Amino acid sequence: MSIQLNRRDFAKAGGLALATAALPALGQAAEEKPRLKPRILKSIKFGMFGEKLSIAEKFRVLEEIGYDGVELNSPGGVNKDEALAASRETGFPIHGVVDSIHWGTRLSSPDKATRRKGLEGLKTAIRDTSKVGGSAVLLVPGAVRDAKNENAEQVWDRSIEQIHFALPLAAKLGIHILIENVWNGFLYDPKGDNNQTADQLAKYLDEINSPWVGSYFDIGNHQRFGKPAEWIRTLGKRIVKLDVKDWGKSNGFCKIGDGDVDWPDVRTALGEIGFTGWSTAEVGGGDRKRIKEIHDLMDKNLLCKV
Repeated sequence: MSIQLNRRDFAKAGGLALATAALPALGQAAEEKPRLKPRILKSIKFGMFGEKLSIAEKFRVLEEIGYDGVELNSPGGVNKDEALAASRETGFPIHGVVDSIHWGTRLSSPDKATRRKGLEGLKTAIRDTSKVGGSAVLLVPGAVRDAKNENAEQVWDRSIEQIHFALPLAAKLGIHILIENVWNGFLYDPKGDNNQTADQLAKYLDEINSPWVGSYFDIGNHQRFGKPAEWIRTLGKRIVKLDVKDWGKSNGFCKIGDGDVDWPDVRTALGEIGFTGWSTAEVGGGDRKRIKEIHDLMDKNLLCKV
């Protein structure tokens, strides 16, 4: 038996890794466990596309280039009713949103009022994701700012508390809260070497202990501090979505493929964990020529298409 999913059906799968085990064919030994080939969908952050076009026109251009969907910002960003109408008109999925206030209005802030505002921002992002048909909110849970008022232990405890407050809404609407690994001084040592592991991030996610919380793994963000492929292997099924960028010791954040990320090993690791789902470029944008270049670099390095 075979099952075919179109792009919108795939998007509605909630961002979860789809089951990869197929039924054995007649006469085939069950222990062989044939598998469907995992599929990785390509997306960009909507704000990367800088041309002055309507939302629907941008969606059409992105589809023509070869993208499978797009990701918005919330709170704020483009009007979500207009975005939903454009998505329905074009058949181009919006797979989620990025919490746009998580840096300045941090869930880890020492100020209770700021934490409450951060929580309301996260809830707004959850509602907006649901409205536009997405499956997840990308969240930076906090940032280590000083040793006294916002240290690693405090960021851990405060952010988990606020995320738990948001979980009933996330579960009700079927929206995932996905933690991005970023240069926020949290869950890694910013003064450490380049052999750090994802163990702390895995432990953090496991302590939250919810099927609605996982990893939005950014492939290039921690190249400076570790090996992305090994982080992927450690995080395993905790990874629900991917951000795609590159980083090099000599050139910092750079074009995908121009940094130090070991893309063949990344592809191998993603295959080992059976990753299937959305990958979203998070790099410098521009006009459609630049957006096409990003698409092609994702194909070449992440998907090994030439």
